[in-house]
Amino acid sequence: MYKNIIKGIFIERPNRFIARVIINGMEETVHVRNTGRCRELLLPGAEVYLEPAVNERKTKWSLIGVRKGERIVNIDSQIPNKAVEAVLRAGKLELPGISGE
Repeated sequence: MYKNIIKGIFIERPNRFIARVIINGMEETVHVRNTGRCRELLLPGAEVYLEPAVNERKTKWSLIGVRKGERIVNIDSQIPNKAVEAVLRAGKLELPGISGE
C-alpha cells in the first residue's frame, strides 16, 4: 500500500496537521496523517517513516509511522479502511451482510 518509504527524525509537531522532521540532514515540514495527539509516540528524536506526496501540495511528505522500541507503529488513520477493503475484495474475510464486490 505504501511506496518509496524513507526514514526521518522527528523534531516537533507545531499543530495537528504538520510536523517538522529531519530528512537526509535537512529540516522539512511534513503532513501528519493522524490528527490525534500521538504524544506517546511523536517524541523529539524518534525515528519516523514517511511516504512521498502523490499530489502537488504544500508538503512533499506524509508521516505514516514511528518507531516505538522494537516496533514500528503505523499512525496513518486512513490505512485501516483501505486494508479492510483490500481483504474483503480479496475474499479473505467474510462479514455477515457485507460483500467484497
